[in-house]
Amino acid sequence: MSTLSSRRAVLGAIAASPFFSMTSSWAQTATLKISHQFPGGTVTEGDFRDRLCRMFATEVEKRSKGSLKFEIYPGSSLMKTNAQFSSMRKGALDLSLVPLSYAGGEVPEVNIGLMPGLVTSYDQGYGWKNAEVGKELNRILLDKGIVVVSWIWQAGGVASRGKPIVDPDDAKGMKIRGGSREMDLILKAAGAAVVSLPSNEIYAAMQTGAMDAALTSSTSLISFRLEEVSKSLTTGRTGAYWFMFEPLMMSKSVFDKLSKDQQATIMAVGAELEAFARKSAQLDDSLVAAVYQKTGAKIADLNPATLKKWQAIARTTAWKDYGEKNENCAKLLKLAEKTL
Repeated sequence: MSTLSSRRAVLGAIAASPFFSMTSSWAQTATLKISHQFPGGTVTEGDFRDRLCRMFATEVEKRSKGSLKFEIYPGSSLMKTNAQFSSMRKGALDLSLVPLSYAGGEVPEVNIGLMPGLVTSYDQGYGWKNAEVGKELNRILLDKGIVVVSWIWQAGGVASRGKPIVDPDDAKGMKIRGGSREMDLILKAAGAAVVSLPSNEIYAAMQTGAMDAALTSSTSLISFRLEEVSKSLTTGRTGAYWFMFEPLMMSKSVFDKLSKDQQATIMAVGAELEAFARKSAQLDDSLVAAVYQKTGAKIADLNPATLKKWQAIARTTAWKDYGEKNENCAKLLKLAEKTL
């Protein structure tokens, strides 16, 4: 077969693939699906995590001259919240913005993304990306078939149907949602009964009384209208022991099929949107108090002494349990502690 005919055969095979079609300036065109559990909105209004997905889609489409297009599925409309991570690993889902710790049952290492008291500020969290801990976490995720596109950290607070939960003593005897195995461990140590469910199911559980309180990000405290079922709120605006890593991620097998230019565009736009994510999360940390005050809820904040109490419990329970899981976990914990 001549070089020309073999080249034609290869091009013909690519063109016949359902995933790709040829364009002049880019190697292939693809329509990628982005899934998340948060309420849908527009590029300019709504939950910032949905907005970030829309901004990402618009900008990547523009820079890739239309060779990459996106369909966005908010509110777990494409698949169940907890199925997103494993679907990306298998190449059955292209992208998702999802709390990393939700995949802790499948990949124990990822629970570092919601380890109580390990990240206590946005500076520290965002600093992970270029620190040893971030590089190691990235390596593990790539090994598991996941590419981190945007690093997103969010502080969180506690919405409660009764009294505010500030000190560990306040949690005693209450049914509380922590958001990860590690958060559950410190709540149990404080005497609470734990409830496990994704953030989009908190409202119903609090409404029925199946749960007394929930820890979640400031943005979710607003987006899921939890003020309607709460009498008090502990914010993360003056400091938090609950910091969640909630990145925009992509299936490595899907990413690897794209051209180098397309890959570079995705990573560049993802990195550029991190400043928007940080600013939006911090804005929500302040806004959440006003939202709950309007409904007459009692507002509380955390001080350094209270944060230290929670951190002390975390060290002997959550951190210890995580560090003993496997070699990767022990290494990640050690590297993360260097950033404290």
